[in-house]
Amino acid sequence: EPVEPPRTEPVTVPWVLSGQGEAGLRAFAARLADVATEAHPGDLGWTLATTRSALPHRAVVIGSTPEELRSGLAAVAAGEPASNVVEGVAGSDTGVVFVFPGQGSQWAGMAVELLDSSPAFARRFAECARALETHLDWSIEDVVRAAPGAPSLDLIEVVQPVLFTMMVSLAELWASYGVTPSAVVGHSQGEIAAACVAGALSLEDAAKVVVLRSRLFAETLVGNGAIASVALPAEQLATRIEPWGERLVVAGVNGPAAATVAGDPQSLEEFVAACAADGVRARVVPATVASHGPQVEPLRERLLALLADVAPRQSTVPFYSTVTGGLLDTTELDADYWFWNARKPIDFLGALRALFADGHRVFVESSTHPALTMGVQDTADASGESVEVTGSLRRGEGGLAQFHSAVARLHVHGVRVDWSAAFGAARRVELPTYPFQRERYWLTPRPGQGDASALGLGALDHPLLGATVVLPESGGCLLTGRLSLAGHPWLADHALSGVVLLPGTGFVELVLQAGLRWG
Repeated sequence: EPVEPPRTEPVTVPWVLSGQGEAGLRAFAARLADVATEAHPGDLGWTLATTRSALPHRAVVIGSTPEELRSGLAAVAAGEPASNVVEGVAGSDTGVVFVFPGQGSQWAGMAVELLDSSPAFARRFAECARALETHLDWSIEDVVRAAPGAPSLDLIEVVQPVLFTMMVSLAELWASYGVTPSAVVGHSQGEIAAACVAGALSLEDAAKVVVLRSRLFAETLVGNGAIASVALPAEQLATRIEPWGERLVVAGVNGPAAATVAGDPQSLEEFVAACAADGVRARVVPATVASHGPQVEPLRERLLALLADVAPRQSTVPFYSTVTGGLLDTTELDADYWFWNARKPIDFLGALRALFADGHRVFVESSTHPALTMGVQDTADASGESVEVTGSLRRGEGGLAQFHSAVARLHVHGVRVDWSAAFGAARRVELPTYPFQRERYWLTPRPGQGDASALGLGALDHPLLGATVVLPESGGCLLTGRLSLAGHPWLADHALSGVVLLPGTGFVELVLQAGLRWG
């Protein structure tokens, strides 16, 4: 007999469950428990994801072992929380805004697991690396894998190209699961990735912008200053930095109570220490320079010359600019724009408010660690908006398990997801039938006790007869009544061969009433 080829096991498996109501979801999870002990986890997950409708009440169980998956399934059945279960009630699919941060999301070994387990991520990573490395003398992958001799992520000319690669590759991974942007917004250098994903810049042009600009910053700005994030509204931050005069400037507004400040190293150190003494959270963002401030001004002519041949294109994906604080025609993303992207304060708050005003309510941060999700949520809360916000990966959690959790949060919220990307070769298995809750919706019949006069009839005060009407041609009368066991339970006492019959005395009573009333 032919030998079956070995199966390629997915690193993690999502089991996608749903029900018309919460009771249906719980009951289906309980029914699935018997199948879960026998079926291959990948086969069961693929069958659940591709052969069943996604009903409103949803849950996703994520696991890398059968035991972990069955434990999550038991939690869904019992209605109990579990770390590997995401639950929710789906709303309407309003589209997804992709958010691309600047710096601060980097960490050693970020997304190495995805490089080894996700073909879509690895393919786009390689494409980005090729485009970037035409301008570099070092390897993007070597930096990510911390290969011997690779340059450090602490260098701005290294971290910016690497983060660009991560953001664009994660966007491609989301697309492989059927999640594509209905709009994009970027923060500082994140706008380069946003423009690339939106189709406003070719990959080659985007690579040129991120490499040549970061190299210019490394040559001219490194050591002269940095950026610090501060948990204060921009107005309060502006007041707090006044003692430092022109040495410190507000570099960006990330939310209603989050902003950044740029300046020289000594002034920033003094400022952060003063904030700590007053109980205000502030920290210097690693591998940054004093961008979004006056230190960038002298670089204008050199930057315009370096990026003179960048050719922006009209994008079909709306691009919300954090330079202008609103929707922008992407044909304007030329060399001049990329100078102002580094020179002007970042208006992330303004861009978010424009997105809310245009009806966008679901946000995905395409990065290796959430840097802007809190700003999105805080801005929404302050604006009275209800939004769904998720990251992609987290520091120390750079594999498919964390990514599937992020996808699950969108799925249970109502975003359309193609879960088939989560599985390798899989077979269809038999699933238990849906546990219909069988709620009765028929109206319960009642004996006619309504107002007979409303129907043009005369009312009769009698337990068997309800109405009378005079016949227009003969002048006779017709007496009517409705008999049922609901209204006359004593009728059940008179039955023949299991059939309830009105006793003869009942008919006599009807005749006597007719005679009594009509002679």
